[in-house]
Amino acid sequence: MKNNVPVSDIMTKNIIKLNLSDELTKAEELFKKHKIRHIPVVNGNKIVGMLSYADLLRVSYADAADDAADNVESIVFNMFTVRQVMAKEIIIITPSSTIREAAEILAKYEFHALPVCEDELLVGIVTTTDLIKYLLQQYNSLK
Repeated sequence: MKNNVPVSDIMTKNIIKLNLSDELTKAEELFKKHKIRHIPVVNGNKIVGMLSYADLLRVSYADAADDAADNVESIVFNMFTVRQVMAKEIIIITPSSTIREAAEILAKYEFHALPVCEDELLVGIVTTTDLIKYLLQQYNSLK
């Protein structure tokens, strides 16, 4: 396996992101449309949090006590803001951080995604899926 490979080699560069002012219904649409599980939240160009699909589901199911779950979701999503639901304590890595460093952070803090920033500008996101794909690629190249 290669050593010191930068995270920029495996990160997703086409970033789907949310603004603090966006509605949770927009977040739900983005999760479903792009089949993703994590969305960085920005204020202007600065990253301020991370919203996961699990965070969104936790909010919607917390109040879904009746059979009309779709209606409940819309009502619940309107009760909360992105700022209230997103994870605010995030760890940011740089494009030159190694894949090993990213994996260590993800494992230690039990995160599933890390924003990648260069001079406070969001340039990518690396997820556990990106790491698994990389490991599979390395494994297959050993055959």
